[in-house]
Amino acid sequence: MELKNRTEKQSATLNTKNKYKNFPMVPRVVFGRGSFDQLEQILLPKRRNSDAPFIYLVDDFFEGKQLEQRIPWLFNDQVIFISADEEPKTGQVDALVEKINNDFDELPSGIVGIGGGTLLDLAKAVAIMMANKGSSKDYQGWDLVTRPALYHVGIPTISGTGAEVSRTAVLLGPEKKLGINSDYTTYDQVLLDPDLLRTVPQEQWFYTGMDCFIHCVESLKGTYLNAFSQSYGEKAFELCKEVFLGDLSQDSAEEKLMMASWHGGMSIAYSQVGVAHAMSYGLSYLLGIRHGLGNCLVFQHLGEFYPEGVALFKTMCERHTITLPKNICANLSESEMDTMVAVAYSMDALWENALGKDWKELISKEGIRAIYRNI
Repeated sequence: MELKNRTEKQSATLNTKNKYKNFPMVPRVVFGRGSFDQLEQILLPKRRNSDAPFIYLVDDFFEGKQLEQRIPWLFNDQVIFISADEEPKTGQVDALVEKINNDFDELPSGIVGIGGGTLLDLAKAVAIMMANKGSSKDYQGWDLVTRPALYHVGIPTISGTGAEVSRTAVLLGPEKKLGINSDYTTYDQVLLDPDLLRTVPQEQWFYTGMDCFIHCVESLKGTYLNAFSQSYGEKAFELCKEVFLGDLSQDSAEEKLMMASWHGGMSIAYSQVGVAHAMSYGLSYLLGIRHGLGNCLVFQHLGEFYPEGVALFKTMCERHTITLPKNICANLSESEMDTMVAVAYSMDALWENALGKDWKELISKEGIRAIYRNI
């Protein structure tokens, strides 16, 4: 009888433990000004041989600039410059994988992404697809990847998206905008050098920083909130307030926003985002609006859901003299609006985090359409 009770107790404990996600974290990270120059020594032990190159996917903003000269090319390494003007696409990932396979007989030693969220998500997706068969669109969803990705390194040159720390590579596909969410997506190594943020245009700095701020609001106000996500979300939230409402030096603002992005990305690892992100996906899918700006366009109208966060957001806009574009959706056809609403409405987990399991009783497609009409 005692043995049976013990067995039942152990089984109950095991079942409780199995409810919790055993999610991956970035195993190695370097932080500090000038740390980009450590990249060569970081990559050297990961080179399998001289015929197995490293592939650098780099924001084309840096082509011909000083950063290009600092990339530690060796042997037959390849640098591919990519525009970040549009959201990353599944077709773009597949084309890059095909190019790399055609250019080299040997599997690369790894993939290095240098840029903002677009480049970081592309690099994660390419690293996955170099080791998995089919098209990247087949892996848009949760835990569909079956084979470990190639070794991959993320180096952000703008802060806010959290792409450097998340287990997601968000892609625009032929039918949806959705991430490759898997345990293999997370970077093996991240290099955080605040010096690399110095070239970011002011408006883009603000929009991408607001992506982090909105992450925090949605995570902290969500039904999925727990002590783990709360601890990271609260720290990122406070850092965002320091950066966008405080009186910091440029050096301090860069460093604090870089860490806010890291903590903001971690806050949704065990939680989720919410209404703004769900609706921003619709804007990106139909209109190609970049993620940070899309979040801002939606968030300004979400006082019903996040009253304190929206009020603070509007104060930040005023502080930094940001005027958001207007009438983005004013002339869309009903068919186009249907498409955008369908994309947003399909983000079940995001709506559930925002409104609870009965979210469909609290927000309708017509309610989503009404918000879009105000943008």
